[in-house]
Amino acid sequence: MRNLDFSSWHAMLSTVLGLALITLIMVGVRLLAMHTVQQRRERENRQINERLRTLIAAYKTLGGSFTGNLAVDPTHRRDLRQREDGVSASADARQSSDRSRRVRDAVEAALSDIILLGTEEQVLLAARAATELAEGRPTHTADLVVSLRDFIRKVLDLEPVPTHLAIPRQGPSRTPASRGKGDDAKGGGKSGGGGLGGGMGGMGGSHASLDEEHDTHH
Repeated sequence: MRNLDFSSWHAMLSTVLGLALITLIMVGVRLLAMHTVQQRRERENRQINERLRTLIAAYKTLGGSFTGNLAVDPTHRRDLRQREDGVSASADARQSSDRSRRVRDAVEAALSDIILLGTEEQVLLAARAATELAEGRPTHTADLVVSLRDFIRKVLDLEPVPTHLAIPRQGPSRTPASRGKGDDAKGGGKSGGGGLGGGMGGMGGSHASLDEEHDTHH
């Protein structure tokens, strides 16, 4: 304030303009810094949300069942074909094998996501499960599901699961069996035949009405 000159109008105007310019520069720098921090925070929030969404989907895939066989069958389609070629498998056996294959494919995709976005403990458990599947051994995912559940609840600021609460071991979700294409084709053929028959019936009725009108005129 000692160097400010208010001896004349010109000097006072120059001083005010200088102060305004300095204030404008400081405000601009502050706004730029706030904008940069806000963009970085939004980017981090998007990353956290995407990671959390992926891990929640993996949790639902790996821990959607509490009953039945909770182990993942590592059998591949080529092995199933060899079995079916060796012995004539029933329709129920083929349907069960196809369901097991779809469960294994979903589990492999979930393990891949966890290895990419999981914590160190989750990556270790997922890598161990993936190794068991690659070696052809039945795989259990209960420990990995527990780690995912605790991490997700912590990120969402939820209370941890009570230690005295006994939760059954969890396994992969069982996907419903899909209808065969042959059944759909048969159904479509039947409905198409019915439509054709209905059309022929309608044409027959039209010819009959025309004959009756011709007899009436004669």
